[in-house]
Amino acid sequence: MNDQERERFDEIFEDVYESLPIAIRRLLNEVAVIVEDYPAADVLEEFRNPDGTLPERDEICGLHSGFAFTERTVEAGAELPPDIHVYREGIVAQAGGWDQPGAEEQIAAEIEITLLHEIGHQFGLDEDDLARLGYD
Repeated sequence: MNDQERERFDEIFEDVYESLPIAIRRLLNEVAVIVEDYPAADVLEEFRNPDGTLPERDEICGLHSGFAFTERTVEAGAELPPDIHVYREGIVAQAGGWDQPGAEEQIAAEIEITLLHEIGHQFGLDEDDLARLGYD
């Protein structure tokens, strides 16, 4: 991803983020949202395929780490805060790339799906719950 694509992505991301309902954005004040080009090697390891192979780095769009709001306890003070990682390369690949007609709209849609998916994890939803809601 070059600097111009990264800048375009980040502008689209900001627009999508700002379009989320204010109540969700307020709750996300407690969760770091980190935008990166691609997942680190240890993250790829977490997503190892059943056949033992690692996924390509542009196959992963996002990741939620830490405890969901529904899992918090009074003893949680010493734990690291939760975070959401959004991966530019995975989202652009999932959307079909920059060179297609309507690329920015497709990328915006994938950013929204990814954000809502990871926010869903922050609220305690699992993969099956998210799939039923259409955020898989």
